[in-house]
Amino acid sequence: MLKFIRNLISLAVILAIALGAGFAWLVSSPIVLKSPSIDFHIASGSGLRAVARQIADSGADLNPWVFIVLGKALRVEASIKAGSYEISRGITPLELVGKLTRGDVTQTDIVLVEGWTFRQMRDRLDAHPDVRHDSKGLSEAEIMRRIGASETRAEGLLFPDTYLFSKRSSDLDVIARAYRAMQRHLAREWEGRAVGLPYRDPYQALIMASIVEKETGRDQDRPLVAAVFVNRLRLGMLLQTDPTVIYGVGEAFDGNLRKRDLLTDTPYNTYTRGGLPPTPIAMSGLASLRAALQPAQSEAVYFVARGDGSSQFSRTLDEHNQAVTRYQRGGKR
Repeated sequence: MLKFIRNLISLAVILAIALGAGFAWLVSSPIVLKSPSIDFHIASGSGLRAVARQIADSGADLNPWVFIVLGKALRVEASIKAGSYEISRGITPLELVGKLTRGDVTQTDIVLVEGWTFRQMRDRLDAHPDVRHDSKGLSEAEIMRRIGASETRAEGLLFPDTYLFSKRSSDLDVIARAYRAMQRHLAREWEGRAVGLPYRDPYQALIMASIVEKETGRDQDRPLVAAVFVNRLRLGMLLQTDPTVIYGVGEAFDGNLRKRDLLTDTPYNTYTRGGLPPTPIAMSGLASLRAALQPAQSEAVYFVARGDGSSQFSRTLDEHNQAVTRYQRGGKR
């Protein structure tokens, strides 16, 4: 009887060793993939069984039980990170688990450009192949509510930058990040603003920054352009800036600003209405934000494009008319 028990124990040990060796071989053997590489997405809160199913459904010949046992043996079930992943042929179950617990997600990016309107930004997001389009069909006000913003209009409230994100992230997450980035930049620049500026609040400064953004692409001129419009506000002059008129025309604008557009009154026509328009007209970059809140020390109230990307600034109408004759011959300003 004792010999039988010893033999049984020996057999159990041999079986355990064999099973262990077999399992070790399974977790260190490459996973068979239906294509050279596959993409899959792990939803937040997924357990080992759900993760294994998501990976298998994406084209990996992964034995769910091998994956589950391996995950439990390594005690990593709570450590698997949600996100989008890409794996290539040659990866083993053990390497896969390591990838998932490190959160080695596949990232992509989107570039939001200075001077874009909210509509242009939405068009770019809608066309992005790697984003989840949760904002589709939502109104601007509903989008702002969903990202936790107090405002109902999004124009100008998103910061232009390059945003990295995991594939299949929600477009609402990207919008929320751009919104929070603008809130941080605006708060910091407002804190360091020059004294005596004619803005009631940071939002009005953001409106001015958007005008500066659309009026010049030359960094050196931004503080002077801002100074011109700040001086006009202080003197009670009309801003008379074409980009606001164009924004008011909206999608009907065909690239040609006509005299009737300048004469047609809209909330954004700064030729017919005094002060700042009701909202920003575009996304402002950091240089335009700083220019609006730290304009140059200048008495200029006019400027005209020289034709080389720079502008000529003037203190008087006579000087301005001479500059128009010189640089534009009947220029608009």
